[in-house]
Amino acid sequence: MTINYKDICLKLADISQTTGRALRESREKETPEAESKGKNDFVTKFDRQTEATLVRLLSKLLPESGFIAEENSSDKVGKKYNWIIDPIDGTTNFIHGLFPYCISIALMEDEAIVAGAVYEAGLDECFYAWKGGGAFLNDKQIRVSKASKVADSLIATGFPYTNFSKMDQFIESLNYFMQNSHGMRRLGSAAADLAYVACGRIDAFYEYDLKAWDVAAGAFIIQEAGGKVSDFSGGNNYLFGRQIVTANSLLFDEMQTVVAGYLK
Repeated sequence: MTINYKDICLKLADISQTTGRALRESREKETPEAESKGKNDFVTKFDRQTEATLVRLLSKLLPESGFIAEENSSDKVGKKYNWIIDPIDGTTNFIHGLFPYCISIALMEDEAIVAGAVYEAGLDECFYAWKGGGAFLNDKQIRVSKASKVADSLIATGFPYTNFSKMDQFIESLNYFMQNSHGMRRLGSAAADLAYVACGRIDAFYEYDLKAWDVAAGAFIIQEAGGKVSDFSGGNNYLFGRQIVTANSLLFDEMQTVVAGYLK
């Protein structure tokens, strides 16, 4: 079966936006109770409910598809198509009533991402892209920034919260970027970080120990917006390799080289 990437993506964006708005309305009415999945790793009933809703809607959109989802709402594996879902990226922000938090969904065809959407609830913004079609924010096409060196860049990252094996090296990288860039930001949602790189608000991003559902949609949107993405060594194992660095094409080589120098 051949699918129309644009058609699928536009419907995906609508699903993520509608579900995300409902999630925000629920959060405004009720303070969530956090359950621990592990050290500093939390889940709420809203994560599970939102994921179940997404699985149901996406199953209707593409019946033969399977799922790679954070809360394991479905164990179905598709032969060709699989959705990669994070129902709430930024759960800790969500629990504490902070923004950003996002719904992040990507469609993987065989081994390649072909569509993605990130809905950020705080600003009611939906970022989306399909293979070969460019990247969009609420129907307006977006591009990565034009910053050409670290010294002129605003850089985002995420702090380790379960895996502290590279903490010393990570702190050294922070020290470098704090002294040699426009500044550092830590938003609490990798999906939002990546979406903001795609639209040029942030020039570069790096983090280790992220899961596929954290980065699949955002990394793809960056690529369709003209940016580059890799693992720390410059390879392509950023989706399942738990390390990612990204920037616009002018800045990327310097950014990747600096990150690799600290986080090998």
